Amino acid sequence: MTGSYPARPDLRFGLVLANKGPGASAESLDAGAETVRRLGWHSVWVTDHLLVPRGPEAAEYGSMLEALTALTYVGARHPGIVLGTSVVVPAMRDAPLLAKQLATIDVLTGGRLVVGVGASDRGDAQEYANLGKTDRFARRGAYLDEAVALWRHLWAGRTEPFVGEFHTLTDFVFEPLPVQGAAIPIWCGGRSERALVRTASIADGYHAAQTGPADLRARIPRLVQLTEERGRPLPVLSVRVRVKFDQGPGPVYTLHGTAQQMVDEVLSFAEVGAEELILVFDADTPEGIIAAMERFHETVILPFRSLMGR
Repeated sequence: MTGSYPARPDLRFGLVLANKGPGASAESLDAGAETVRRLGWHSVWVTDHLLVPRGPEAAEYGSMLEALTALTYVGARHPGIVLGTSVVVPAMRDAPLLAKQLATIDVLTGGRLVVGVGASDRGDAQEYANLGKTDRFARRGAYLDEAVALWRHLWAGRTEPFVGEFHTLTDFVFEPLPVQGAAIPIWCGGRSERALVRTASIADGYHAAQTGPADLRARIPRLVQLTEERGRPLPVLSVRVRVKFDQGPGPVYTLHGTAQQMVDEVLSFAEVGAEELILVFDADTPEGIIAAMERFHETVILPFRSLMGR
């Protein structure tokens, strides 16, 4: 057991689209996706919330274009870009319907989908209640695990019964199958031991958030150990990172400071083995989104790539 990942000088970059917040609009989605294509970034991602309560979260997540609808819109209009969820919460939705929705996106976009999943935080209990799923909140992790198993079952074209704690399928047809079949990549989020076990057991990737290189480095040996114990390949490492130009540290991790400080931090992400950084900008207009992306590309990504000899 090595306990570590190889460095990734070929670190990729993605964008969390503006399907959330006061700037959520078709124009903002298009601006972000088109700029990803023009700058040669790898992917675009949507955030998933449905009915957050009034309070601090509502400022960012109260105005929300539904995640899968927004991703379908972007996928149809912007070919060649990888499309992801960061993250969809199966227990807030319903696994068989999600299986169909995700398969449909994969079919319509020619196999470009990555499904980031999460169990949601303890503070999300009111959102579950708003959705009529209070009883599911306490079992949300178990529901996520079963949802992934159900998806793999259906996406593989299997027709034998599926029997779980939450779902029993005995007589069904599931077509068309996704382009990627049961191999649609599934990335698991979360910082807990259970999230690491889930990633090692059933996922293709680990999708961290509010996590810097030092925290990621601390988790990696356990993730490697859990994965090797199960005889599975190491999952892809990705990190969702909020960018704060010319600012200092805050209560949660951000990629912040001067351009050189951010280049150094990106180098650290590459050194610990992160394969993709998925960037969140606080811009809320199409023009602001484009400007922030171009600034980051010119002042951080290009110097990073130059240092890596790429």
